[in-house]
Amino acid sequence: MLQRPVVSESPAKHLASEAGELPVHFFAPSALEARLRSFKAHFPGVVTYAVKANPADHVISQLWAGGLDGFDVASPDEISLIQRLCPGAAMHYNNPVRSRAEIKFGIEAGVVSWSVDDMGELEKLISCGVPQASEVAVRFKLPVAGGAYNFGAKFGATEDEATALLRRVAEAGFRPAMTFHVGTQCKEPQAFASYIAAAARIAKEAGVTVGRLNVGGGFPAGRDGQPVDLLPFFTAIDKATEAFETRPILVCEPGRGMVADSFAYAVQVKSVRAGRVYLNDGVYGGLAEFPSMVISLHTVVGHMGEARSATRQPMTVFGPTCDSIDQLPGTLELPVDLSEGDWILFRSMGAYLTGMTTRFNGYGDWHTVTVQSLWP
Repeated sequence: MLQRPVVSESPAKHLASEAGELPVHFFAPSALEARLRSFKAHFPGVVTYAVKANPADHVISQLWAGGLDGFDVASPDEISLIQRLCPGAAMHYNNPVRSRAEIKFGIEAGVVSWSVDDMGELEKLISCGVPQASEVAVRFKLPVAGGAYNFGAKFGATEDEATALLRRVAEAGFRPAMTFHVGTQCKEPQAFASYIAAAARIAKEAGVTVGRLNVGGGFPAGRDGQPVDLLPFFTAIDKATEAFETRPILVCEPGRGMVADSFAYAVQVKSVRAGRVYLNDGVYGGLAEFPSMVISLHTVVGHMGEARSATRQPMTVFGPTCDSIDQLPGTLELPVDLSEGDWILFRSMGAYLTGMTTRFNGYGDWHTVTVQSLWP
């Protein structure tokens, strides 16, 4: 990634006048500030951030400066990043599978909250000496739809397993908590409500008072170029906690929902051939999520700002590597007069681009450019 000390008015103006040949990751700090302010003002509990979504220094630093003082970390590297940029921040190690060396690293770093979804992993925390003052959150799963893909396929205990885990957490002297993840890009507020109702059932069956309930991430980013109104999600979450005999403190850890809409990503057309388009980035780079996610809204900026036809046609789109699977799924509706040197600008591209880009075939660099606004 190549950082550039550049501030432009908008992506379109930058691409029409100053862009080179590398992809450009446009960042609007004002958009991130607004999203953080919305979470802090309206989520009915504690707001943290899932570092994995975008671990860029400028993102973490802005969130920290904006008053966010808790972070979901999933590895020793992410722990070290937060220690460097946000000294004193609360760290929640919510990746529920860790080696003993990783657990000891977290203990030494002062992790305050851990998650578990398996009895063996809980006993590992105990045997490694996690302090009893620590919070241990039982992560459970439900067959609830709503996310772009199923997070329960990898992590999460069943309700019966979670009940036994919660009892053991309390017996071991930890501060009992619960957590779940509805799945990334969840569009259904009711999915959160269903999980919270299950959490209340589990706590009641276990006979354990839960101090905090972490509702995870999954909050959706925009796919029409504008942020999603999250108030219906926050309202549903707040209402659902009435199912608890003693209402727990709520925690959330948005990743995509916090940062995605603060960025756009521009890739350049290298070649156009009879219904095929070849770009300077693809699924091994900044477009890595496209095979698993709905493609975000895109616009085309003609070379040097030239206008392009409003008439569109479906085109097959390939990345720059020599691998034939470096291809966007399906087709993309692009101008019939699309030309070499044109730019395709994808919106809501702040999540899972930084950190997922590879150096395959020598590609993987991009410029980061700060803009006053991502529109027009």
